Amino acid sequence: MGAMDRRVVVTGMGICAPNATGLDAFALALREGRSGIRFLPELKTLNFGCQIAGYPIITDEYINNYFTVLERKGLRSNGLIYGVIAGRDAWNDAGLEIDPDGEPDWASGILFGTGLLGVDKFRESVYHVDEGQVRKLGSNSVMQTMASGISAFLGGMLGCGNQVSTNSSACSTGTEGIHMGWERIRSGQADRMLVGSCSDSGPYIWGGFDAMRILPRAYNDNPEAASRPMSASAAGFVPGSGAGALLLESLESARQRGARIYAEVLGGAVNCGGQRNGGSMTAPNPIAIRRCIREALERSGIGGREVDSINGHLTATSRDAEEIGNWSVALGRSGNDFPLVNSFKSTLGHCLAAAGSIECVGALLQFREGVVFGNTNCEDLHPGIAALIAPEKVPLRSVALPMQILAKASFGFGDVNACVIFKRFTN
Repeated sequence: MGAMDRRVVVTGMGICAPNATGLDAFALALREGRSGIRFLPELKTLNFGCQIAGYPIITDEYINNYFTVLERKGLRSNGLIYGVIAGRDAWNDAGLEIDPDGEPDWASGILFGTGLLGVDKFRESVYHVDEGQVRKLGSNSVMQTMASGISAFLGGMLGCGNQVSTNSSACSTGTEGIHMGWERIRSGQADRMLVGSCSDSGPYIWGGFDAMRILPRAYNDNPEAASRPMSASAAGFVPGSGAGALLLESLESARQRGARIYAEVLGGAVNCGGQRNGGSMTAPNPIAIRRCIREALERSGIGGREVDSINGHLTATSRDAEEIGNWSVALGRSGNDFPLVNSFKSTLGHCLAAAGSIECVGALLQFREGVVFGNTNCEDLHPGIAALIAPEKVPLRSVALPMQILAKASFGFGDVNACVIFKRFTN
């Protein structure tokens, strides 16, 4: 399958997000700043302080396009459903076929991450076991509740014979997965890797964050205004869910197939701050973040001054200003010289393990659309950010930009970091 240092490109994408499912609808929603954050009466009934969240709206009829009648029996894993929709769509978008009767596709693999999978199914299973009704669990309860269930299901659906696995690194899961897939293709161990991540929705996923009192509680009557990345009035992140997927492929394979190419993955980096230098389970070590960004640039052969746009982690907490500061130091740029920066969490919420992959799909759609998507709920820019960069570098509306280099980073629970550098594909 080739030697080291092969070029890697993105030839397919799929999305199941709170504000849209499908690439065209998602691009339009991001361009227009359309929110997928809603009030959930169930959370009010359960006495949540934050009674809003972002989650995909998909009908039973739509789900039937991806699962057989037998597969749908007892299917209660939202994350699995979201992941299968995004993963299957990315495969189809890349123009790849499925041969149910042929040999495994030895050159294609899957790395699909998650945090917790099938929590609702797991809860149901616990009750059945406690009631002595083990047989009611059904034959697919294990697949729905094990972390690697999503990659295993997609692997069988698509017939992939290369590595089929799951990664889990909190909020950096999706971006980390792209880096891992890039490494596998670059080293010649695979020609194609379907990478992505998914996150369950519902009170059993979001309850722990509400208990930590890090979610906004003053916007239950105005959900769309609640998620406020880079804003002076940011009051905590809004929980979200969904899935994103990207088909990574060696440039050689893509050219042989005549595939459409969204962008090139130049390189990336992952690290951990070791919960030192001010880092903790929930707070990032700034030295590690800067190191991660710099290493991603170095491995991509890119200088900090070449970055045109940043899609940040930027969760709508007090840490947003610190993140911008870390980008400024790592890139060696500030004021009017800083790249355009955006955060999609203003309309999606924080989709946890799915955040990185969903946001990478959105970020790469900017190449296709020729714009940098705007930031909503950020009219009152945080003064700490305004002191570092020119306010116009945080566009409130989508702006046209012939972007060449895009930097994407995710920083997760446990002081873990991932950064990937994308380039507009030219030849």
